Amino acid sequence: MNTNQKKNRSGLPNKLISYLTAVSNLKEIQKNSYLFHEGAHASELYLIEAGFFYISKVNPDGKEFNMRVAKSGDIIGELTLFSEDSRYMLSAWAAEDSRVLVIEKNNLEKKLSMDPGLAIEFMKWMSTMMRINQIKIRDLISYGKKGALYSTIIRLSNSYGIQRENGIELDIHLTHYELAKFCITSRENVNRMLRDLKNMDVLDVMSNGHIIVYRIEYLREQINCENCPVSICRID
Repeated sequence: MNTNQKKNRSGLPNKLISYLTAVSNLKEIQKNSYLFHEGAHASELYLIEAGFFYISKVNPDGKEFNMRVAKSGDIIGELTLFSEDSRYMLSAWAAEDSRVLVIEKNNLEKKLSMDPGLAIEFMKWMSTMMRINQIKIRDLISYGKKGALYSTIIRLSNSYGIQRENGIELDIHLTHYELAKFCITSRENVNRMLRDLKNMDVLDVMSNGHIIVYRIEYLREQINCENCPVSICRID
């Protein structure tokens, strides 16, 4: 059994991605609309061909918590396979006009049942995604809104960071409102926390809207960062 297959950016083997692409149907999603909702019956998995999605969860108070961002090449719609009543664990909202390849759950189950090697790789990927989400929730519970913001900035640096002479530029534009949804807090609170970090020379907001982080070790120290591998400590 070969478990050392080449993988794409989603973490799944290219062999499985090729299969998913071959049996999929194209679906277009308009900006500001949901592809699927948390708790809805799940019969499809999605491979993003083009576009940008926020993957989120609603907390008991009704506030939306952004778990990750997903773009071209990512798999979304993690679902429970070989189950009679699969439900989506998260929601997917399109931040721009997008295209996804739709894979039927039944077809995927048949493929995995015939190829144990791919089944193991798929289960590993599912386990990794669950671990990533659990760590994000842990940071929020353990360190509050501030810890959630700090860990989000660290993850953004791992996913979109570009090393500059004076720091790490986050090569993605997120509004303060969008950042707030990663922390289950208000835009005003994010404004205040970013202002405090700027006053401490930890980071700054550039003219293009990107954040540049000067002292990322400070953020790591504040949340007792466990130095997880980049494959785990990411926002995408």
